[in-house]
Amino acid sequence: MEHSLITRRRLLRGALCAASGAAAVLALPKTLGVGTRGEAGSGQPPYGPARIRAGAGAGSGAAGHPAVGDAVVDYPSARWVPAAVSNYTSVAGHEARPVEYVVIHLTTDPFPVMVDIFQDPDRGVSAHYMVRAADGHVAQCVREGDIAWHAGNWEYNNNSIGIEHEGWLEEISYSDVMYRASAQLTAGICAKYGIPVDREHILGHVEIPDSTHDDPGPNWDWDTYMRLVRLAGIPRSTTAARPQLR
Repeated sequence: MEHSLITRRRLLRGALCAASGAAAVLALPKTLGVGTRGEAGSGQPPYGPARIRAGAGAGSGAAGHPAVGDAVVDYPSARWVPAAVSNYTSVAGHEARPVEYVVIHLTTDPFPVMVDIFQDPDRGVSAHYMVRAADGHVAQCVREGDIAWHAGNWEYNNNSIGIEHEGWLEEISYSDVMYRASAQLTAGICAKYGIPVDREHILGHVEIPDSTHDDPGPNWDWDTYMRLVRLAGIPRSTTAARPQLR
């Protein structure tokens, strides 16, 4: 993220974050997320058998979420930065859920705030992955087999992987390294679950039925992103030199 694009609003947010003294998250990767309480919708039905409950998966710590680490990630390049177990639905011990979509999100809050939100057991929101703008770092917050509460629509929560991206809607452009890292992640997800690499299955949050969000916004370069996802799915031995984004 270029400093010339930082607005007064961001600076104020950063000051408030610093004042909060959230020292526990300072050593974690600078990843971002989005959402407010009730993102998944009120009274959402359970997935599969009614006994499945929020955050019932293995690996839950006494503090309400697993410890930060690398051992439990589904994507090899990711680091585990877990959401609170009450902010997603575990399907552990039950049949695998169908994964038919990848949902692209954009956040407007800095990393310390979003770590607090995802790890606050009362917020009711999460995403599977977060991608950092500065270097394309990927953090995993919810296992792919579990249901993150990111889409604001239970059917799409149930059938999708949600990816958050560091950025602000008013920015003119987003970093090349973030596009590339996210495209690699999305290509891997599509290959793993047999998801077609097209705009009917790789969606923006704004495109989810009944969505109240407008991310990733008009400045998200879908043409470039989809091209990179397709290229990421081609074996490296058959690809040409790395293309320019613009």
